[in-house]
Amino acid sequence: MNMFVDQIKIEVHAGKGGDGMVAFRREKYVPNGGPAGGDGGRGGSIILKVDEGLRTLMDFRYHRIFKAKNGGNGMSKQMTGPSAEDTIIAVPQGTTVRDLDTGEIIGDLVEKNQELVVAKGGRGGRGNIHFASAKNPAPEIAENGEPGEDHYLELELKMLADVGLIGFPSVGKSTLLSVVTGAKPKIAAYEFTTLTPNLGMAMLPDGRDFAMADMPGLIEGASKGVGLGLKFLRHIERTRVLLHLVDMSSEDPHQAIERYRQINKELANYDPELLKRPQIVVATKMDLPNSADNLAAFKADLAADKTLEKQPEIFPISAVTHQGVQQLMQLTADLLDKTPAFDSESHDKELVAEYRAAAPDKKDEADFTITKDEDGTWVLGGEKLIRLFKMTDLTHEESQLRFARQLRHMGVDDALRAKGVQDGDLVRIEKFVFEFIQ
Repeated sequence: MNMFVDQIKIEVHAGKGGDGMVAFRREKYVPNGGPAGGDGGRGGSIILKVDEGLRTLMDFRYHRIFKAKNGGNGMSKQMTGPSAEDTIIAVPQGTTVRDLDTGEIIGDLVEKNQELVVAKGGRGGRGNIHFASAKNPAPEIAENGEPGEDHYLELELKMLADVGLIGFPSVGKSTLLSVVTGAKPKIAAYEFTTLTPNLGMAMLPDGRDFAMADMPGLIEGASKGVGLGLKFLRHIERTRVLLHLVDMSSEDPHQAIERYRQINKELANYDPELLKRPQIVVATKMDLPNSADNLAAFKADLAADKTLEKQPEIFPISAVTHQGVQQLMQLTADLLDKTPAFDSESHDKELVAEYRAAAPDKKDEADFTITKDEDGTWVLGGEKLIRLFKMTDLTHEESQLRFARQLRHMGVDDALRAKGVQDGDLVRIEKFVFEFIQ
């Protein structure tokens, strides 16, 4: 069974850069060989890429954690370790990506083969060839690879359709879609038959075509989560033209105008911009009794409505007998030709901020933090400090001394003294513990 999934949460973990190497030239006839440790390779990044063959986020239902490979370690003879391949994840066209930690929309994947780097791999650590100097021509210092980025993301699929079918349940949206496209939605004589949006391609005799989708679950209160409306209202955002289907077969002659107003109210509550989209009012089920009388009453109610800036165009059809269906498709195609394509993306352009794969600017964030455990151990933290710590090769004494100088330069020593650290107190960075010496 093909399940439609349009919202999912995933974890992405980019690869760590390879470690730099401490090595020296040892050729027989090369005096004073010098350092020859190579750099580590770059860690793999996580990239989302549009795959036009996908129509749902179903593939992420059971695979939500993605990890890229680490870069290779540096080698002797100044050889750089191999960089890891990027991990490319296929997503459907129309996927919006949100960072769950910040709440920001970081990308909107709507173009064919469009890519978005959502977690950048760490750079490789430098080998000891980079630390040679006149004072220290044979350094035993190398860097570990930079950690890759970790992000928690929400993927949200918004269908890319030119035309959206809206209206109360059982007004004939699925029937119309099945008649004019190759889609095969479920059709039955009860409300909420359609539980997921259905997409189809309408082909006209004159060679024109357009994508059409029905939007299920719209009832009064949909914009507040009643029924299925809030779950699927998002799919209307990208449509350029709306076909508002109104059932004319009711025994109540005023039901049509009431439901017409309710649907437009829900659209306005969700996003007022949706009411600015071109909208054709489609009177459905005209083959049933009372339909002609109800249509006349509906037109009279619309004419008497002083709140409408412009009287909508009403087009009667019967999807069962195909009455007026072909003419409706011609009218819809004509309206699409006059509607700028950028209208369908204007809503998203306001939401999507420019996204940089690198870590965001955090000038206001402290370089380090100092806390104290219950057992009296001082604990150092902070993104910059932890990053330096992870890139320090603690197996070599010179690397340890370099890290100590970096901490002193950041002001960690003075900050610890200001908080009352004593000679011999234990200081911890993650699982690494050392004694503080004045």
